[in-house]
Amino acid sequence: MEHQLFDNEEKKQYEFHIGELTPKIEYIKAQGTIYLTHTEVPPELKGQGIGMELVRQALEDVKEKELTLVPLCPFVATFIARNPEWKSLVLKGVNIR
Repeated sequence: MEHQLFDNEEKKQYEFHIGELTPKIEYIKAQGTIYLTHTEVPPELKGQGIGMELVRQALEDVKEKELTLVPLCPFVATFIARNPEWKSLVLKGVNIR
């Protein structure tokens, strides 16, 4: 099931709105670079692939906006390590394993 991604610039986070719940990825944007700092999925939604879908859609937005990515969140970094097609977005010199 695909959800709609919202870039909540006021709260500095990507979000899904699923009923009353809001899975999110917090970020910092500075000078053409985006730092994805924390991913959070409410406990009621865990195990449904929502976190992975959220990361994938956020990375699509980063690519579309031509931002350079620094994945500080371990969940995002692990997603990129398992899906190397996204490594081209990552700031050169940042090692993803």
